[in-house]
Amino acid sequence: MSLSAEPADWTRDVGRGRAARTATLLVFGVNGFAFATWMARVPDVKDLLDLTPGQLSLLLLAISVGSLCGLPVAGRIAHRIGAANTVLLGMGVSLPGLIGAGIAVEAHAPIPVLMVPLFLVGLGIGGWDVAQNLEGSIVEQALGRSVMPWFHAGFSGGTVVGALVGALLTWLAVPVGVHIGVAAAAGMVAVVPLTRRFLPAYDEGATEAVPTGGKARSPWLEPRTLLIGLMVLAAAFTEGVANDWMAVAFVDGHETSNALGVVALAVFLSFMTAGRIVGTGLLDRFGRIAVLRVMFATAIVGCALVVFGPPWLAFIGVAVWGVGASLGFPVGMSAAADDPARAAVRLSVVSTIGYGAFLIGPPLIGFLGDRVGVLDALLAVGVVSLVAILVVPAARPLEAERAEA
Repeated sequence: MSLSAEPADWTRDVGRGRAARTATLLVFGVNGFAFATWMARVPDVKDLLDLTPGQLSLLLLAISVGSLCGLPVAGRIAHRIGAANTVLLGMGVSLPGLIGAGIAVEAHAPIPVLMVPLFLVGLGIGGWDVAQNLEGSIVEQALGRSVMPWFHAGFSGGTVVGALVGALLTWLAVPVGVHIGVAAAAGMVAVVPLTRRFLPAYDEGATEAVPTGGKARSPWLEPRTLLIGLMVLAAAFTEGVANDWMAVAFVDGHETSNALGVVALAVFLSFMTAGRIVGTGLLDRFGRIAVLRVMFATAIVGCALVVFGPPWLAFIGVAVWGVGASLGFPVGMSAAADDPARAAVRLSVVSTIGYGAFLIGPPLIGFLGDRVGVLDALLAVGVVSLVAILVVPAARPLEAERAEA
């Protein structure tokens, strides 16, 4: 099969593409909701099991390790059985794992026992994430416009809803196992019919596409794929550090109350979601490279305002940072999937590299924070964003490169 093979005729069916767009958006939302359901009850889990911060970090690490085990193989699985089936497979591993974690918490199970279902949660969500991004790229190509940021905004929206529901049920003293179990069951009921509206890839179920007369090259050896992965890692670091440390930085560095620290995080999430919604039009008008350069530069400015500004200016910096962090990850997913014949395996590589930020980010900021304070440690985001600006050209659409060649 040639790499230049054209997608099938269904890509020109705009009505079906729009239906798939809505379904994909909702699947991203359910994924975010499921993830936030667990995270919203982490403080309760810590109290119920009387965990130290170190023991709690082991539980959270089990999810990250599971994701990093699932991500490298998810692309090949999706290439063979399709994005819809891979989402269902990931859901069938992660959501039962979530239910198992809830049961283990209620039973006051020892940490090694609880780590097993949490590993499954990460493993399933990793596959689910690659598959939904693959479907998002297929929908983009079908509609002929940039819509991937909308899907990631849907994920962000799902996390916000999951967090708010979790806060309410925590206030109502609903048991952790009941909350997680009902949420996971609802997620399974919602996702199954949504995947029936997915668009298939033109070569779905085929063996990996290779150039005519040649052997498939591993995406791990492709400079463009690796550079896109580095850019996505920088974007994930920019986003993940804010999620993990923004509230702490405001409380410790700007000496605000705990409530205002949470407000700072909410401001970041809100403006990041807004940036993803508005950013689709900017991408279509100005192109990936120009928009991404501006976005990463904006993140640098926002980070500087947070670190060096007084509290009132730091809140403005949080909003600027949120906008700057909004597009790097979703656009990186789109760039990795420019060639439909290699989209699944390249997405798997880029996702694996990108999710590495969630492993190195928290301990790096913690290490720096012990020495210079958490607030000043956030300057690492500016350094990483500067590196991202240097590799942004790798995300240039393949069609433009081929036209020049």
